[in-house]
Amino acid sequence: MARPTKAQRAAIAKRRADAIDLRLAGVDWLTIARKLAADPAINTTGAAYPQGYGADRYAKGQEPPAEDALIRAACKDVREALKERTTELDGQVDELRTVEAERLDRLFFVAYKQAIRDGELPAIDRALRVMERRAKLLGLDRPEKKEITGSAGGPLKVETADLAELEALIAVTEEAADASPNK
Repeated sequence: MARPTKAQRAAIAKRRADAIDLRLAGVDWLTIARKLAADPAINTTGAAYPQGYGADRYAKGQEPPAEDALIRAACKDVREALKERTTELDGQVDELRTVEAERLDRLFFVAYKQAIRDGELPAIDRALRVMERRAKLLGLDRPEKKEITGSAGGPLKVETADLAELEALIAVTEEAADASPNK
């Protein structure tokens, strides 16, 4: 499979954004998949969606993908788009954290000079508050140790399950997912 062109990548990004918008609006997976399908015969708008689901099949004159394949494609699009947005936000958060650390450094310098020069308790308290905020922002403090206990402070009871119990649990979960109206 050839790497998509720049125009195709842009169309795929648009499709993923549309998929997220539809999902956020509460649209079910099959409707999203049909609306973003390449084949006008199954597309709910009756038009081919650029780089839509099943675009390769449509271009070759083949039957459109089955409903379950369309749903999987829509789910994958939303998952991929959310992963990209999360990565983008992580970068922005790192940048903002750096800016905030610089601001705290400047504030600390002023408070520290006054605390050292004057030795006044309010200036010392202010410098300490800036230091605490900076340590929290940058994760410099050691995490607190937490102990998890069972009922009445006793030990936790850990149970194991055999393969049959796990398969039964998976079957119940899949049945619930299949019955979900937002599938």
